[in-house]
Amino acid sequence: MWNDTDTPLAYFISFRTFGTWLHGDKRGSIDRFNNRYRSPYIPSSEKWLRYNQQQLKARPLILKAKHRKSIEMAIRKTCEIRRWQLQAINARTNHVHIVVSAGLKKPEIVLNAFKANATRQLRQDECWPHPLSPWADKGSKRRLWNERSVAKAIDYVLKRQGNDLPNFDD
Repeated sequence: MWNDTDTPLAYFISFRTFGTWLHGDKRGSIDRFNNRYRSPYIPSSEKWLRYNQQQLKARPLILKAKHRKSIEMAIRKTCEIRRWQLQAINARTNHVHIVVSAGLKKPEIVLNAFKANATRQLRQDECWPHPLSPWADKGSKRRLWNERSVAKAIDYVLKRQGNDLPNFDD
């Protein structure tokens, strides 16, 4: 069934941690000049990757159990305060996926609220001591217009991210 309003039923929000996918990476990358739907990634380059690694002002953030718990708590609290309906969340080792219904709010506002409140919570829990953001710039903000799309996004977030991560830190 299609949603005939100008408001999506939900957003599929994703954002990546600081320093975990740099230009030159073997997975390829995108930049402001190569950022069209279905356009190919920029090819990997060991030299470019090393350069970008040297430019980092902090170590890449790999999310351990304490980080993931902190982030999930911040996302849930954000949804509760703003009266958004959190449909799915999965914080992984280097990225976070969220499916949320936020009414008339623009997806940029939703993404920024999640990143800001997760940052605040990480600092409060002494998980991120740096003054810079623990997140890569921007993030993905897909609009989900029908119930099938919402269901598929929830399934992807909850069941298609690999095995559950342990609830303990190394």
